[in-house]
Amino acid sequence: MNQPQVAVGAVVFLNDRVLLVQRKNTPAAGQWAIPGGRVKLGETLKNAAEREVFEETGIRIDAGEVVYVFEYIDSVHYIIIDLEAVYISGEPVAADDALEARWVSADDLAALDVTPSTLQFLKDNYSFAP
Repeated sequence: MNQPQVAVGAVVFLNDRVLLVQRKNTPAAGQWAIPGGRVKLGETLKNAAEREVFEETGIRIDAGEVVYVFEYIDSVHYIIIDLEAVYISGEPVAADDALEARWVSADDLAALDVTPSTLQFLKDNYSFAP
């Protein structure tokens, strides 16, 4: 890739737990993070977040407002835009580029290899921390 890629994530809570995935691919392969992925040409951020979360986890959501924007620069350059989302239906099942998907409590965060940006974001914006 010779230019930055735009990606989305969706922050979804249900019963005091947040939906996280263990990433199969870069960025953050093997680590836990907010589910999401690349925006397709002509796709809105809302539609991209809803599609990506369903593809990765089987969870249907209604994506809303942007709550966080950050960059990931390594061998790739992503501009990642996280949207707040409301859970609609489904049970987490890892698919697409997720090794695992699950609802995670704040106490569970300490036992998982969660990306630093995800931990900081959840703590700063939702007071969600171990």
